[in-house]
Amino acid sequence: MIRTLVIQGSYLAASVFFILGLRSLTRPDSARRGMQQAAVGMLLAVVGTLLHHEIVEYRWILVGLGVGAVAGYPMGMWVPMTAMPQRIAASHLFGALAATLVGVAEFAKLGFGAQVPRPLMAALGFEVLFGALTVTGSFLAFAKLQELLPGAPITFRGQNALNALLFAAALGIFGWLVHDPGSPRAFALLVALALAIGLSVVLPIGGADMPVVISLLNSYAGLASAATGFAIGNDVLIIAGALDGASGFILSVIMSRAMNRSFRNVLFGAFGSPQAAAARGAAGLAVRAITAEDAAVRLAWARSVIVVPGYGLAVAQAQHQIKELADLIERNGGEVRYAIHPVAGRMPGHMNVLLAEADVPYEKLKEMEEVNPAFPACDVALVVGANDVVNPAARSDPASPIYGMPILDVDRAKSAIVLKRSMGPGFAGIENPLFTAERTSMLFGDARESLRRLVELVKQA
Repeated sequence: MIRTLVIQGSYLAASVFFILGLRSLTRPDSARRGMQQAAVGMLLAVVGTLLHHEIVEYRWILVGLGVGAVAGYPMGMWVPMTAMPQRIAASHLFGALAATLVGVAEFAKLGFGAQVPRPLMAALGFEVLFGALTVTGSFLAFAKLQELLPGAPITFRGQNALNALLFAAALGIFGWLVHDPGSPRAFALLVALALAIGLSVVLPIGGADMPVVISLLNSYAGLASAATGFAIGNDVLIIAGALDGASGFILSVIMSRAMNRSFRNVLFGAFGSPQAAAARGAAGLAVRAITAEDAAVRLAWARSVIVVPGYGLAVAQAQHQIKELADLIERNGGEVRYAIHPVAGRMPGHMNVLLAEADVPYEKLKEMEEVNPAFPACDVALVVGANDVVNPAARSDPASPIYGMPILDVDRAKSAIVLKRSMGPGFAGIENPLFTAERTSMLFGDARESLRRLVELVKQA
């Protein structure tokens, strides 16, 4: 009786900490506290689970805890910010794999379906369906982000029809299993179809849509965990999975709206296809290169500077240099703000996390809707590693694959300085007219080295 009360108490406390953590994550200035609250909640959930009377042998559980701790610590402490999207995709993979394996084990334990009631079979089917497709989908997302596979969409004729056929077949098998749970072959076929669906859904996704896909996979992993909770009668799994699934889905909707795209367009639109990219472009137009000395003078005397960070800033690991440069501009009497696009980078909140690592004050991070009206009065818009999210073709070119996507209005600033290694296109694979605009100057080179040089020169100005 006392053990049961302790277990339920720990689960209740864990659920409260999960909710508080999720709420704290909605604001940059409280996000760190939110992660700590969620970690405490997970610790309580694990402790409560370890007290269950069904556990008769702790040996393999302790082995699993040890392996998880050894693998988890370096993933959390040593993975560079540039690899964080891949790490998130890998986390989704392992979480979904755990849910899928629990579903398979539960099905096998109950006589391979012979002793499974229909409501329980519905939970198990839901669990392995969403779990298995998240496993392969997350693996493919990891491979694309790690550049083991091309980041551009991989498409072929009849792909959407094949996806629809796979979904229909999986739903049909799912319905048959609920009607007749005692069918191991049907269960194995459902798992195989779910694995195939995960591959087929993520294969045509381009790099520019990857933040939405990661968020959506997070939602699927949460739904699989919630189904696991129903299947094994674990309350905290139901609560945590439902929170994860709902929050991931809502975030995906928000990010899709930020890109002015529907889920259908994200999942089946092949955003950023090379064919579309080749159709229109600014190739061959002259760019206005600028020296670091000239850029430093403009920044040193600027009264208003808006920094626009992108994935290139993360690749160069230049967040500390941009913070140092901003501090120098402010000492000279200028105002510096950071424009944050909802899908800048390769995961939700990528730029917020990156700049927080350099101790950029949270109040200086401005969302797109708040900062866009300030660009016309801005003396210098400093673009570091951003591309598609500042591409004016999204407003002006109906033939562009990003047409209609809300962007940061850098082209409306009094002047712009863009730090890039080369004139290579962004994730969408299209040219950016901003780079050849009359008021834009290009400072070529590694962003970290360029910013370090600018810091030295602004100090001398």
